[in-house]
Order: sequence, then C-alpha cells, then structure tokens
Amino acid sequence: MTFPIDLRSDTVTQPSPAMRQFMAQAEVGDAVIDIDPTTERLEKLTAEMLGKEAAIFMPSGSMTNQIAIRLHCQPGDEFLCEENCHVYNYEQAAFAQLSGVVARTLPGEHGVLSPEQFEGTVRPENDHLVRTKLVCLENTHNRGSGKVQPFDVFQKITNWAGENGLKTHLDGARLFNAAAATGISVADWSAMFDTVSVCFSKGLGAPVGSALAGPADFIKQAKRARKLFGGGMRQSGIIAAGALFALQNNVSRLSEDHEKSAKLADSIRQTEGLRLDVDPVETNIVIFSIDQQLGTAAQLQAALAERGVKVLSVAPQKIRMVTHLDVSMLQIDGAIEVIKQTLPALA
Repeated sequence: MTFPIDLRSDTVTQPSPAMRQFMAQAEVGDAVIDIDPTTERLEKLTAEMLGKEAAIFMPSGSMTNQIAIRLHCQPGDEFLCEENCHVYNYEQAAFAQLSGVVARTLPGEHGVLSPEQFEGTVRPENDHLVRTKLVCLENTHNRGSGKVQPFDVFQKITNWAGENGLKTHLDGARLFNAAAATGISVADWSAMFDTVSVCFSKGLGAPVGSALAGPADFIKQAKRARKLFGGGMRQSGIIAAGALFALQNNVSRLSEDHEKSAKLADSIRQTEGLRLDVDPVETNIVIFSIDQQLGTAAQLQAALAERGVKVLSVAPQKIRMVTHLDVSMLQIDGAIEVIKQTLPALA
C-alpha cells in the first residue's frame, strides 16, 4: 500500500512519465505574436470533440468561464445560475469585479434546476431594471457531489433561453465525466449551448489548462479578452501538450474513477454515523456528512491525514473525496480501511 492517498481533488494528479515526455518534445512558438503549433492542435481537437467552430486554450477554468460571461453580457446585465454553482461560489465574483455583471441565483437540488424555475425570470425592458442576458449551467456539478445534469432538463432550459433571447454557457469543467457516466457524447452535451468551457487539469490529468469553445467570431473576441485578463501565453505548447496528451489518452479511462468512487460510496453507505449527500454517486465525487456525536469534519480530516489519507472538509459536518487516475483501486481499499479504523478513535 502506497501512502499518502490523496482524495482531496482530481486536480492533485501528477503528469505521467509519458505525458512529461510528450510535453518535453512539444513543438512551440510564440502564441501571442504568431501561432504556437501544439496549442493550435489542442484547440482544433477540442473544438472538434465538442462540436464547435473554434476553441481557445486558457490557463484556468475560472478564466474561460469569466471571459464567456463577459462576452455574453455587458456591464449592468445579469446572468441566471444555480446558487451552488462554481462561477458564483468559487471565482471571487469575478463577473462583478472585472465585468460589471451581476448574478441571479436559483435554488437547485444537488445543483439540478427545473425548467419551471426559469419562468418569469427575464426582466422586462425598463430603464430601472437590470437586463437579463445569459443562462449559465454546470455539468457535472461540483458541490452537488458530481451530479450529472439530466439531459432532457438541459434541453428544456436551453430551449427556453433561446426562445427568450438569452445566450447559454456551460461550465463543463468535468463534462467528460458526464459523458463517461451517461454514454452521451461531449458534443451532444455541448450542442445545446452557445459556449462551453472544459477543464484538462481535473479528471483528464493534465497539469494546467482549460478551453473555451463556441462560434469562431466569439472565440476571436475571447482571444482579445484573454489578453486583457492576463492570459496571453508565449510558448504555451509546453503546457498545451499535457492537455493534448490527456485528450488523446485519458478520456476513455474516466469510468475507472467512477468505479472507485462507487466503492467508496458503498463503504460510506454501510458505515454508521456517515451519510452520503447524494446517493447514488454518479461520477468521481463523494460528499458525505458525519454525525455530530462522532466529531466535526475538520477533526475527521485531521485524523485521516495523520493516517495518510487526505480528504477535504467542505462544511462543518461534510467531507469530500474525489477519485482520479493517481489513486488505484487498491488505495481505495486502503482508504476505506483507514476510515473504518479512524472513526472509533475520533469518537
């Protein structure tokens, strides 16, 4: 058994030797002055896989999301989103700080909204009112235990948005996980959205980067906005190569991570004092609550860390564990055993 076993996030993965070799051999150029050929290959492949005209590589998913919001909206506009989504909770309200845009949140069930909730949310044309311009959704849902959004619900919401003159953006940081869990291609998930953001540094295992995909003219504007946000990169092919390798080699294996999380979830389900937030677990994120008589999430996190298992406390009584390519099924078995040994000592 190899310790530590790091289940804090799927962002903790290390580039494999093969990925490092691929990155070291990447053909590069100045992507600001001219073209970086490896970055261009990544962007073309991403656009092709998502079924969009074009894509642009950026350092982070926060940047891709925020540039999408900035370009879909003008200062004084608002976008509609679920109250626990990433763009609202984990990106420092950059839409307000950098673009003068406001968010109107709707309460979801583990991140899932119903089409009926959107009725009456578009504000009428009035000089006193903010202008409603965009619907932003997330799939899979981070704070919803990796919940996959129902495909038919997405279709109804995005159809409603189009009928009401609103643009749509998908925060698809873990969209490849949604595709692996459902068998629905990333292109089919993306087809109903004007723009889509995907992340390479989560389940796909690349060290850096995300991409924004959409119409060619929109992506041309996004390149200018990326420069404004400080995201213009020179020989970006070094890191783009990691993302390119991930797309070419690590997509089909995502279901393995889901099998690992299912095994973790089954153990939590059978452990007295622990309760899954979402059951069944659909992808690679397991969030569970701990009964107060056993202690707090912070105490459990610390106790597990002492025994070589790293997890994340996300609320006073909630722990998150995320499976990924750097944790084997044998290590999952080890983590399960450590949790069983730790809980009695904690109480």
